[in-house]
Amino acid sequence: MRDPLSKKVVEIKPSGIRKFFDIVSEMKDAISLGVGEPDFDTPWHIRDEGIYALEKGKTFYTSNAGLKELREEIAAYLKRTQDIKYDPISEILVTVGGSEGIDVALRAMCDPGDEVLIPQPSYVSYEPCAVLTGAKPVIINLKPENEFRLTAEEIEEAVTEKTKILVLPFPNNPTGAIMEKSDLEAISEVIIKHDLYVISDEIYGELTYKGKHVSIATLPGMQERTILINGFSKAYAMTGWRLGYACGPKNILAQMTKIHQFAIMCAPTTSQYAAVEAVKNGDPDIARMRESYNMRRRFLLNAFKEMNIECFEPFGAFYVFPCIKEFGMTSEEFATRFLQEEKVAAVPGTAFGDSGEGYLRISYAYSLERLEEAMKRFARFVEKLRSEKKA
Repeated sequence: MRDPLSKKVVEIKPSGIRKFFDIVSEMKDAISLGVGEPDFDTPWHIRDEGIYALEKGKTFYTSNAGLKELREEIAAYLKRTQDIKYDPISEILVTVGGSEGIDVALRAMCDPGDEVLIPQPSYVSYEPCAVLTGAKPVIINLKPENEFRLTAEEIEEAVTEKTKILVLPFPNNPTGAIMEKSDLEAISEVIIKHDLYVISDEIYGELTYKGKHVSIATLPGMQERTILINGFSKAYAMTGWRLGYACGPKNILAQMTKIHQFAIMCAPTTSQYAAVEAVKNGDPDIARMRESYNMRRRFLLNAFKEMNIECFEPFGAFYVFPCIKEFGMTSEEFATRFLQEEKVAAVPGTAFGDSGEGYLRISYAYSLERLEEAMKRFARFVEKLRSEKKA
């Protein structure tokens, strides 16, 4: 028989995040700090709208681009929070999570041979999605001395005549790094100079702890060359509802909607009705969850400081990215031993790119009680490793 599989797909490595999660799920008394999922329930007023939609039999397809009412509310939300205007009819697409938005944006914009700049460490989907379009991923290794921010110089060094798209993954998963307005202004000059497009993944935009998140689409000359990706999973604790959105120039959105039309049809109807309520009345929920995350963030930073573990201060998302280079083992080796010996799962930094070597991603989207116990085990583990080095 001929080989039934695509060589391109076979060569793509599976996600490094799920490996440790699958192990810990079968380990008694284990603590998982590996999955980027809020520990909050979806707020009741949002769930009620989903329940009401089901009770009223609102279970039919919506338009391909999504409920008009939801797109209007998304447009109003972006105007209110970012002072940026999108036409809800032609410039907004409701997707199955932010991940689908990233995928269809790359498919709509890339031809084989185009180059896509991908800063790493970053979310695991960007590189394989670019590969699947036939584009060439060009990795920019973010540096800890820059607080894992992307600089204009790094873009300049990576750009070639084939470069078409820059993926902008901020606030960042896994590092928690952010880009402030001054950072964005510096890189926008390079983007315009080289006539690049940007896919700005802002799924953690509402979860920032140093001022207000600024979208690169708000800067002069950038809205017409930016696809803004966001969603409901992180800010509203709606991961299982699988709902996101993409905003951008109508000529690009038209092609993204066409791909979405053939591959998906439309995002889940019940989720869309619930999301209308979320985006209209969910600001207090975001504020409450953000305050809780911030408290956990400060707790972890203090815990690492007491252990003399190097960890820069993240100001976005709900992850810390401590450095474990002093122990002389790979991130994979450290995470494996930590899981086996202390029954705590963290994700090796290399799951997010080679530049993540020497780091761990630890999520603080978990209860303070669980984090406290995990840090006791972490302290015990590193003390043991330091004793081994001295012996």
